[in-house]
Amino acid sequence: MDRDLTDEDAYESVRAGQWRAGLSRRGLLRLSAGAAGAGLGAGLGAAFTGAARAAGVPPAAGVPGALVSAPATGIVKPLPPELFIPQGTNAETRWDAMRGQGYVTPADRFFVRNHVATPLIDVRTWRLKLWGTGLHRSPTEDRPVEFSYEDLLGMRAETVTAFIECTGNGRSLYTSQQGQRVSGTAWGLGAVGVAHWRGVRLATVLERAGLSTRAVDIMPRGLDAEYVDKGENLGRVRRPLPVAKALKDVLLAYEMNGAPLPPDHGFPVRLVVPSWVGIASVKWVGDVQVSDRPLFSPWNTRFYRLFGPDHPPEGSAPLTRMNVKSAFELAWDGTLAAGRTHVLHGRSWSGGGRVRSVAVSADGGRTWHRARTRGPHPARGWVRWELPWRPPAPGRYELLARATDDTGATQPVTAPYNTLGYLFGAIARHPVTVK
Repeated sequence: MDRDLTDEDAYESVRAGQWRAGLSRRGLLRLSAGAAGAGLGAGLGAAFTGAARAAGVPPAAGVPGALVSAPATGIVKPLPPELFIPQGTNAETRWDAMRGQGYVTPADRFFVRNHVATPLIDVRTWRLKLWGTGLHRSPTEDRPVEFSYEDLLGMRAETVTAFIECTGNGRSLYTSQQGQRVSGTAWGLGAVGVAHWRGVRLATVLERAGLSTRAVDIMPRGLDAEYVDKGENLGRVRRPLPVAKALKDVLLAYEMNGAPLPPDHGFPVRLVVPSWVGIASVKWVGDVQVSDRPLFSPWNTRFYRLFGPDHPPEGSAPLTRMNVKSAFELAWDGTLAAGRTHVLHGRSWSGGGRVRSVAVSADGGRTWHRARTRGPHPARGWVRWELPWRPPAPGRYELLARATDDTGATQPVTAPYNTLGYLFGAIARHPVTVK
């Protein structure tokens, strides 16, 4: 193979080709027949099993020293209703709870995305284990290179201000705005948050572990419990990252907003993969496989691809960057007083780079006005904005915010459909009543 697999675009192309080559013609026809529903996911899961065995992906192991938390929600921190909307094992931030907050999302109102439940981990026995054919010594999973928490604290630290966003953020709007049926957690727009993350560059740890020039993929794996989907045990959460991204700006974070990570947000150590889909920022990292060939897991084959009538049977390429979004710091379907001027506040962000401008409409999109941005404006975070608005009369209104980033990407009127409801980036039509 003469292509440079440390180049991200080349890597994605080669990995997509290898994934397709692993599917039989009969398998493709079977997947095509089930493209509109759950049968597609089941077919891809079966195809993944063979690909994973061929790539040498180990079966999931037990998690010594990790205790699953007791609350029925699987979440440790309090979830007061004025701050969160419960979403099963997850918790969505209420955007009106961000009104008056500073630039970052406080830990007490940062959204929670759990596949199973928050594990409580003893940091004294925790170890970060690196292994695989992409390291010089090719250590095995049984005999990895290990780093303790104290080892990481002793390395040069960096702080990154970045958003982490669930790939399904805004999923419910496919149904409420576009009348389309999708599966998955029915998030509003509150599955996103920005924090100051402090830790060690993943590149530093990979170098100390003996990263080989042959390495093309890494696969971090969390210490939460094994995930069972429709009766099938998929093992612990894990998802490959190209080495090019891992060496560029990925952080092994142990602090959030100046304090040790809370349990729900990855204590003792999590990945922070700026600008990428939230699933890449694996929490409670326990081990990292480093490979000299592309790796696969259900989280880049069965999930986190785009499926549907406008996509190939095996789905799109694995999702990477997030898209452009905006949200008002207002209760959804809230009430505003008539006869006075209101300052509308909101935040916009993009995986493509800095948000360049934000326009707001208070008449359902007939007229637009440029919002005034304020405060810090880092490329991997969000921008805060505001616009005065005096409702002309009592009644029902739809407030719209449309952001444009440095690449020229702008929020569209409608989002391209996919059956799993990922990457809703259309302009959200925020309802309010004035009385």
